[in-house]
Amino acid sequence: MAIKASDVKELRERTGCGMMECKKALVEADGDLDKAVEELRKKGMAKSDKLSSRVAAEGTIATAISTDKKSGVILEVNCETDFVSGGDQFKKFAADVAAVVLAENPADVEAIAALTLENGRTIKEEREELLLTLGENINIRRFERFTTDAGVVASYIHGNRIGVVDVLEGGDEDLARDVAMHAAATNPLCISENDMPAETLEKERQILIAQAEESGKPKEIAEKMVVGRLKKYLAEVTLLGQSFVKDPDVTVGKLLDNAGAKIVGLKRYEVGEGIEKKEENFAEEVMAQVKGS
Repeated sequence: MAIKASDVKELRERTGCGMMECKKALVEADGDLDKAVEELRKKGMAKSDKLSSRVAAEGTIATAISTDKKSGVILEVNCETDFVSGGDQFKKFAADVAAVVLAENPADVEAIAALTLENGRTIKEEREELLLTLGENINIRRFERFTTDAGVVASYIHGNRIGVVDVLEGGDEDLARDVAMHAAATNPLCISENDMPAETLEKERQILIAQAEESGKPKEIAEKMVVGRLKKYLAEVTLLGQSFVKDPDVTVGKLLDNAGAKIVGLKRYEVGEGIEKKEENFAEEVMAQVKGS
């Protein structure tokens, strides 16, 4: 039977599949659009399952802040290549998910899939279609949501790969954004010395002790060296101890004190951190494709 071009176009829009796939599905379904959609979805799910098993270590960081600046969210959405991560479809999906997570406050990442987007589709449905359209694994990896009654929430994104959301009590949105920008640039281990994990601090202390002993200095001088160097280390790795990137003459702690503000929450994400990336051999990949064809 003759298949109308308008039906092929509609089927492509509804499924994200290629033109020839859509035309073939319509022929097999005797022109029934709904039946063709169902069959393409069934085939697509098998492809989707295969794609979902692949490592996705590229992606984007997205943030969303409420209009009253009292709540905010940061999340990471992954894909397989930087080519896809820079595309408008992928970035829109991440931004849409962030907006819904901000509004709905899901309990965890697994709960995100059932949330409904503005277009009436669930995030699960939207992800599966995007996965098939782009031909890569798409994964919502993690998120963090902040709320405050007395403070302000702000965010900063650097090149879609690094993002920060922070919460200040006192100060204003501009100050909160400046602090977020600083954290994006310096990647502090924690906010203050009190937040430093004991095992991290002890490991650094042992390194400094070994260095001091290696110097051959008398014990009392070596001990003072360790104390001084540990203090310097804490200043370098804690947000409040670091020199502010826009004015190195003041620390972030002093900047906040001068404004009568304090930081009560912060989260910094960087795309792919902690994900073990698969090493690709380009020559072998090309050869595999040649053999497969």
